[in-house]
Amino acid sequence: MSSIPRDQWYVAAYGREIGQELFTRTICGESILFWRTRAGTVTAVSDRCVHRRFPLSQPPSRLVDDQVVCGYHGFTYGADGGCVAVPGQSRVPRTARLKSYPVVELDSFVWVWIGDPARADAARIPRAPWLDSPGYTTVSGMEPLQARFGLLVDNLMDLSHETYLHGGYIGTPEVAATPITTTVDEEAGIVHVSRHMDDAECPPFYAKSTRLTGRIMRWQDIEYTPPCLYKLHSRIAPPGVLPGADGGDPDAFHVEVVYAITPETEHSTHDFWAVARDFALDDQGVSDFLDEQNRTVVLQDVAALDVLERVIATEPAGYQELSINIDTGGLAARRMLAALAGQGAPARQA
Repeated sequence: MSSIPRDQWYVAAYGREIGQELFTRTICGESILFWRTRAGTVTAVSDRCVHRRFPLSQPPSRLVDDQVVCGYHGFTYGADGGCVAVPGQSRVPRTARLKSYPVVELDSFVWVWIGDPARADAARIPRAPWLDSPGYTTVSGMEPLQARFGLLVDNLMDLSHETYLHGGYIGTPEVAATPITTTVDEEAGIVHVSRHMDDAECPPFYAKSTRLTGRIMRWQDIEYTPPCLYKLHSRIAPPGVLPGADGGDPDAFHVEVVYAITPETEHSTHDFWAVARDFALDDQGVSDFLDEQNRTVVLQDVAALDVLERVIATEPAGYQELSINIDTGGLAARRMLAALAGQGAPARQA
């Protein structure tokens, strides 16, 4: 049985990736063709001609106005996936239609619905409004991961690994040493994990971007909406500086770290990442620094998870892993993902 939940919204791309040319990406094992119409909307259809399965993203296939022409035999399709012309005859077969996918562009992401189109409800898409808010400046990217998406979920739900895997960048001793609080909102389908460090070393990631020195208050509040969207609300402040009674927090720095965790196949993942900040909004040097730093951190995760995927793929049947208190958020996320995939609650990833 597949571990990938169906009837779900997944991030397929950043809006900036899709223009008026053919663009393809495999999402949950399905090869999907995207382009932006002349009206500016994004369309998504199957990247396979119905005639002889030639990939429509493959040259010499081409986009002519808002229609894609197959480079093998010339079958031509409109933005809705319907075939409008076939070679050598005027009649278009009734079944000559590409699979069409519901698409929503929101918060700089292009979301695509994988599953029954009749169940696609845009109101279910989790939000990350900072990514295109004028009150924040954002850097972002995507790295391919040759590992199952559940391993990336595990990685992000347990940030104690920052101390060891990302030392010198984002990790400090206090991250691993500080206990977490985990809560699960079953009705909303969200896992919350919080770690509040009131006296912590300031890692280079924040020292060079905020210019804080010495010890800091560092709060990490995770909000994960399975299967796709992970948000880390980071608060950095001088020691003893707390939010006001009215919720205002003008003397702190806020960083919203967003990951869209999109399965490519059962054993590969699109790792979309974004870092939005509410300070130094027009400082390109800070943007360049955070972009380079976070990409380095992501690539450290990718290297570790690629290795872990190979280990899991070759380990003997019946191997038992150990979980501890720090894993409560990850275990809750696993349970939710298994339920969405119709698998029940797993003891471990297989």
